[in-house]
Amino acid sequence: MPRIPSVRNRLKDTPVIGHKRVLLAAPRGYCAGVDRAVIAVEKALDLYGAPVYVRKQIVHNTHVVSELEKLGAIFVDEVDEVPTGSHIVFSAHGVSPAVVNAAAARGLQAIDATCPLVTKVHREAVRFARDDFQILLIGHEGHEEVEGTAGEAPEHTTLVGSPDEADTIEVRDPTKVVWLSQTTLSVDETMETVRRLRARFPLLQDPPSDDICYATQNRQVAIKKVAEDAELVIVVGSANSSNSVRLVEVALEYGATAAYRVDYASEVKQEWLDGVTTVGVTSGASVPEELVDELLRDLADAGFGDVTQVKTAEEDLLFSLPKELRKDLAGKTDARALGGRIASND
Repeated sequence: MPRIPSVRNRLKDTPVIGHKRVLLAAPRGYCAGVDRAVIAVEKALDLYGAPVYVRKQIVHNTHVVSELEKLGAIFVDEVDEVPTGSHIVFSAHGVSPAVVNAAAARGLQAIDATCPLVTKVHREAVRFARDDFQILLIGHEGHEEVEGTAGEAPEHTTLVGSPDEADTIEVRDPTKVVWLSQTTLSVDETMETVRRLRARFPLLQDPPSDDICYATQNRQVAIKKVAEDAELVIVVGSANSSNSVRLVEVALEYGATAAYRVDYASEVKQEWLDGVTTVGVTSGASVPEELVDELLRDLADAGFGDVTQVKTAEEDLLFSLPKELRKDLAGKTDARALGGRIASND
C-alpha cells in the first residue's frame, strides 16, 4: 500500500482519569460508488496507458487523487483542457449533458464513472421535467453533483441550499413541485428542509425512492451511536467531501464534546486528546481504510490501543464497472468487472 505521510510517536500517552479507548464506527470509508470510480481510473490506465484524463476529482479525497496522479491520471476542471481524442473519465459525482456533449465535440473517448445512485437522481430529474414539474433540488451550490443534476433540467430546477431557504423559495405552480436531493447531505437537515417545504407547499411530491445514498445514511447513523459515548470524534476525510464534513456536524449534534476532520493522522493535535478517555473514529465515503489504520496506530501511541467497533449496518453492495472497462484489450472479462475490491468494516 502507498505510504501515508506520518511521523510515528508524535502523540504522547498522557495520564487521564479512566480507561482510554477508541470507538470505531462501522460502516465507514469507501462506498460502492467510490470504489467503482477509483477502479475505473486504475483500469483505464491499465488498458490505455498514461495519461488518462479525469474531469474534476474522481472522488473528493486528497490522498486518492494524489495516488492516481502518481499512476498517470491528469485531473482537469473542464473538457476543453483535454487533448482531442484522449480518454477522459467523468467523476463519481456525475456531469451534466452539456459536459457530455462538449467531450463528444472534442472527440474525447469518455468513460462515465458516475455513481449509479447519482445517475438515478439524474433520471428522476429528467422524468419530472418532462412532466413539467418544478424540481426543488436540495443541495450545496457549486458542488459537482448538484451542477450535474441541475444540468439535466436547468429550466425546471430551483436550488434549495438550507432549511432556511425553504422558507423563502418561490414556485410557479404549487401543485406541480417535487423535491430531489444531493446524495451526500445530512439526513436530518434534508428532512427538515423537506418538512419546511411541505408546510408551504402541501402537494410537494417525494422522489420515487430516497435520494440520500445508503452509505451517507449508514455512516451518519454509526457516528450518532459513537458520539453518544465519545468526548472527541475524529473524522478522516477531505475538506471538499460533503459527507465527511457532515459527519463532523452530526457527531457534535449527537453528543461529542469536540469533533474534527483530518486528511491524515499527522494532522491530529496533542491538545485534542488532553483529558480525553474515549475517542470516536470514522471516515467519509471516499476515504481508503489505510488512512484510518494510520490514525489508529497514532492513537495507540497516545495510549488509545483499546479499539471497539460500533457496527450499525452491514454493507455488501457492489457496482459493476463502466461498460468500456469490463473487458481487457483481448476481450477477456476483467475479474473486477462486476464488483470492486471494497472491504467490509469487520
